[in-house]
Amino acid sequence: MININCIYLLIVFSFLILFNLSAQPAPKYEVRAAWITAVYGLDWPRTKATTPAGIQKQKEELVEILDKLKEANFNTVLFQARTRGDVLYKSDIEPYNSILTGKSGKDPGYDPLAFAVEECHKRGMECHAWMVTIPLGGRKHVASLGKQSVTRRQPKICVPYKREYFLNPGNPKTKEYLMSLVKEVVERYDVDGVHFDYLRYPERAFRFPDSYDYRKYGNGRSLDQWRRDNITEILRYIYKGVKQLKLWVKVSTCPVGKYRDTSRYSSKGWNAFHVVYQDVQGWLGEGILDQIYPMMYFRGNAFYPFALDWQEQSNGRHVVPGLGVYFLHPSEGDWSLDEIQRQINFIRNHHLAGEAHYRVKFVTDNTQNLYDILQNDFYAYPALQPPMTWADSIAPSAPSELKAEQISEGYTRLHWKASTDNDKQNTPTYVVYASDELPVDTQNPANIVATGIRETEYIYAPILPWTTRRHFVVTAIDRYGNESEPSAPASRY
Repeated sequence: MININCIYLLIVFSFLILFNLSAQPAPKYEVRAAWITAVYGLDWPRTKATTPAGIQKQKEELVEILDKLKEANFNTVLFQARTRGDVLYKSDIEPYNSILTGKSGKDPGYDPLAFAVEECHKRGMECHAWMVTIPLGGRKHVASLGKQSVTRRQPKICVPYKREYFLNPGNPKTKEYLMSLVKEVVERYDVDGVHFDYLRYPERAFRFPDSYDYRKYGNGRSLDQWRRDNITEILRYIYKGVKQLKLWVKVSTCPVGKYRDTSRYSSKGWNAFHVVYQDVQGWLGEGILDQIYPMMYFRGNAFYPFALDWQEQSNGRHVVPGLGVYFLHPSEGDWSLDEIQRQINFIRNHHLAGEAHYRVKFVTDNTQNLYDILQNDFYAYPALQPPMTWADSIAPSAPSELKAEQISEGYTRLHWKASTDNDKQNTPTYVVYASDELPVDTQNPANIVATGIRETEYIYAPILPWTTRRHFVVTAIDRYGNESEPSAPASRY
C-alpha cells in the first residue's frame, strides 16, 4: 500500500514544478509585509541621533527603506517598536532603546514610531507596531537599563533563566504589564496593527523557574497545558483590550512556523504547540487575533504542508507566512531565489492572505535579485489589504461627483466628494483606478494607480507619457479593509 505521506509528497513536488516556472496572477487583495528590525541596528538605524544632523540622517535612512518598499508595491510595514524591555517610542513605562542614540533611555529628539506611522501612511502603507513580548535580554542588557528596567520596577513578574531575564507568563500580572505597553501604543499612535513577537516560553524550557506559580495557579492541569493556557490568556486579555480601544487595530503574532505534527508530515520535534507552548490553532479558533505571521523560514516539505495546515485551521483569519529571505544571502544559507518564488506561488495558489519578508535589508539590498523579481513580477501592481470582515463588513459609501481635469500634458487632477462610513471614528481612504476602457475594471489590480489617498483629490501623473490613461473611478476603503462601490467614471479628453 502506498503511504499517504508519499502521495502528499508527490502532490507537493508537482506543485513545485508547476509553480516554479512563472508567477501566478497577482491577486487584488494581498498582505505584502516586511519586518524592519531595530535590535542591534540590523535593518535600521545606522546613524545615531545625537545631533540635529544625526536625527535628520536617521530619519532619511528610514525614509529610504519605506520609499523602496513603496516602489515595489509593499503595503505593510512591521516596525520594531519594542525590543527587550526597551522601546522606540515615547513611553512612560520603558526606556528608549540605546540603538537610537548610543545610550539607553536617552531621548533621540523625535518619536521614531510616530515618524514611521506618518511616513508609512504618506505612502499608502499600513504600519504595525512590532513588539517583542516575553524576553527581557541578558544580564548586561538588563543592567544597562538601570532603575528603568522592568526587572527593577516590577521584579515580581520577572524571572532569570539561562543568563537571561523573562517576563513570567505564569504570573497574572504579566498580562496587565504588557497591556499597559500596548495601551500606550494604541492610544497615542495611529498604528494599523500591533504585532507580538516571542509570545511564548523559551525553547524547550523544561526547567523554566515557574514551579511556585504552577503550584499556586495550576488547578489540576498538566504543566504543559497550564503553560499553554498562560500564553493564551495573555493574548486573549490584550486582544480584548485593544478592541475596546480601537476595534480596527489588527492584532497579530509571529508564532513558530510549524504548529505541530500534521497528518501529512512530521514537525520533527520543533513546533509551536509542544516546544514553546503556543496553542496557535486554539487562538485562531477562539478568534483572539486577526492575523498570524508564522515564521516559516524553511524549505521544501518543511514549508508547504505546514503552510497548508495553517490555512486549513485559520477560521477565516489572515495567515501570512513569514518567508526567510535572509537565507538567500551566502553567509546565511545561500538558498536559491527560486525557493522564495515557489513559496509565494504556493501561497497564492492556496489563497493564503499574503507573505512577509524577514528581514527588510535582504529585500532592499536586492539579495540574489529578490527586490527586482518582486518589483517587476510578483508585486508589479499594487494590492489592497484583505478585509477584516469579522470585525466590520460594512463598506463606506461610494465617492461621488468625480471630476477629471487635465492640468498639463499627461497630468490629470481628480477630485471628488468624500465618502462616509458606518464607523464614525474613522475617515475612509481612497483608491484610484485608471484605464483606457470603460467600464473601468476595479477587479484588475493592473488598473490601480494609487492607494491610501487621505484627501479628496489626486494628481494623476503617469510614469511615461505614452502610458497615460483616460478613464478614472475612485473607491473608498475603511480601516477594516472594506471597499466601496466605485464612483461614477470621469474621463480626460
